[in-house]
Amino acid sequence: MRIQDGVYWYKEKGLLDANTYVIKDELTLLIDPGGLENYLGLRLEEMRAGGIDARDIDLIALTHLHPDHCGATASLKEISGAKVALHSSQLEYLDIMAEEASRFLGIGTAKKFEVDFVLEESLNLGNTELRILHTPGHSPESICFYAPAKKTLICGDLVFEKSVGRTDLPFGCTEELKSSINRVSTLDTELLLPGHGAIIEGRSNVKRNYEFVREYYFGWL
Repeated sequence: MRIQDGVYWYKEKGLLDANTYVIKDELTLLIDPGGLENYLGLRLEEMRAGGIDARDIDLIALTHLHPDHCGATASLKEISGAKVALHSSQLEYLDIMAEEASRFLGIGTAKKFEVDFVLEESLNLGNTELRILHTPGHSPESICFYAPAKKTLICGDLVFEKSVGRTDLPFGCTEELKSSINRVSTLDTELLLPGHGAIIEGRSNVKRNYEFVREYYFGWL
């Protein structure tokens, strides 16, 4: 579903899946292909119905390495021929995070995939410049993608509509989560795109959501 010029949202399909986002420019970037492979087929059908074929995808990136976000990466890479780009912090945790999170959740380990290059502080897709922000807390290698010109933040499992990312999974840290949320809350954001649940549209709604999180969650964070 198109939610902004060149930005598309594909809702999570069920248990152990996540929202997928596509930014279409001179290069087409897909963020978080999701978890179970049977969901991937449904997602690709939905994308095709909206005019985006798997072969249109140039890059695959991940907000973090939990299996509900990255489990379908290997299959999507094979189908699309896209390159996989990870942040340096994600390279550090690539093997251990998949194993530990899968063990904690009681599911099989996701299929391994090759990484083609490392994301730096920014990523240029053509007319769209993305800032890559390291935002640990939910997991140590979590990152957000911020498009200043679009005033759009893709935040993974950092913060949701009236909720925050859990920190009881392996390597989670509540203090880092709080710090990361405080950091992104200063960004000029009119469209907040989380890893699960509903998106938040409008600067005032985004601001109110951060205020809600501070009031109801920061007391124990």
